[in-house]
Amino acid sequence: MGRTVKQTTVTTNGPCWVELGTSDPDAAKAFYGELFGWRAVTDVRPEAGGYTQMHLGEAPAAAITPIYAPQQPVAWTVSFAVAEADATAARIEGAGGRLLMGPADVFDLGRFAVAADPSGAVFTLWQARAFPGAGVFDAPGSLGWVELLTRDRESALAFYPKVFGWSVAPSEQYTQWGLAGQDFGGMLVMGEDFPPQVPPHWLPYFSVADVGLTVSRATGLGADVLMPATDVPDGPRIAVLRDGQGAAFGVYRAGTEG
Repeated sequence: MGRTVKQTTVTTNGPCWVELGTSDPDAAKAFYGELFGWRAVTDVRPEAGGYTQMHLGEAPAAAITPIYAPQQPVAWTVSFAVAEADATAARIEGAGGRLLMGPADVFDLGRFAVAADPSGAVFTLWQARAFPGAGVFDAPGSLGWVELLTRDRESALAFYPKVFGWSVAPSEQYTQWGLAGQDFGGMLVMGEDFPPQVPPHWLPYFSVADVGLTVSRATGLGADVLMPATDVPDGPRIAVLRDGQGAAFGVYRAGTEG
C-alpha cells in the first residue's frame, strides 16, 4: 500500500462491500461497533437469515452475518461491483476461476455470486439494484483498501485483469490494483512467514485515525495482533488484527498514503 490516488466511491469492477461471516454475530457486532463506531441494522425478515448491515453514521459500511454453511470459515469476504453478474461469472470460469454459488437475486437489492480465483481465494460479485454497496470509503471506520494474499503471483496477475480489467502496478515487494487511475488494493505474496494452513484470501483494510490506538483498543476487546503497527516505506502506517472469533482484518491511518 503505497502513495496513490484511492477509490472513494463505488466503482464498477472495484470493491464495493465487505461482509463478515462469523460464529458469533452478537459478539462481532459489539466488537466492531466499539472499535469503529458502527451501528447495527439487522434485516428482520426471516428469509434474510440474520443479515446485519453495520452503519457508520447514516452510511452502510459493512455487514455481519451468521455462518450459513458448515464448511464456511469465519472470515471477511470482499465484494466487487459488476455491471452484469452473469457475464462476469462466465469470465471467471473462462479465466480459470470457479463459481461457488449463484448468480442469484437478493430480494430487490441486487444480484450476487460467490467465486474463487485459480488459487482458491474467495470473493463475491455484486450487481447493484436497490443497494449499491458501501456509502463511505477511505474515512475513519470505513473500508479503504483490499489486499489479495496469495502464493501464486503469476496466476493472479493473469486472472484479475482478465476478469475485471484492473490496471497493475507491480514491484518486487508489492503489486497494486487500480481502475481509471485510482488504486483500490494490492497483492502480497505469502512467504514462509505465513503458516502453510493459511489459505489464499482477500483481506480488507479499514481506515482509522490512529493505528496504535486502534490496536490497543482492539486487543482490549479481545483481538489478537497478527502484524503490529508498522510504517510502510512511502506509504501509510498499518496493522493486521484477528477478532475474537478468528477473522483477520487490517487497519491503516487515513490520509497518510498520499
